[in-house]
Amino acid sequence: MKVQINAEVIDKLCDLAKLSFPESQYGKIQEDLTRMVGFASKLQELDTKNVEPLVFLLEEENVWRTDEAVENLSQAQALKNAEVKDTDYFKIPKFM
Repeated sequence: MKVQINAEVIDKLCDLAKLSFPESQYGKIQEDLTRMVGFASKLQELDTKNVEPLVFLLEEENVWRTDEAVENLSQAQALKNAEVKDTDYFKIPKFM
């Protein structure tokens, strides 16, 4: 399928992408988009019947450490430098 890149297509793409360009740059944008569409259409010519889809680039798997509950800070230590606090909680200004 041959896509014709014209000012109408560029305007539509600019609208979708929330971009604006002066019309003096439309020629350069048209060249760039035409090259990109040409490249994508060239890729469609490749025979990929016997190629499995690539899900991951590497065959390695993440090795996660096991989660262990540890107490790093006590409640008193966490509240120690708070400017305003209640007995058990940080107090912050009301907002919304």
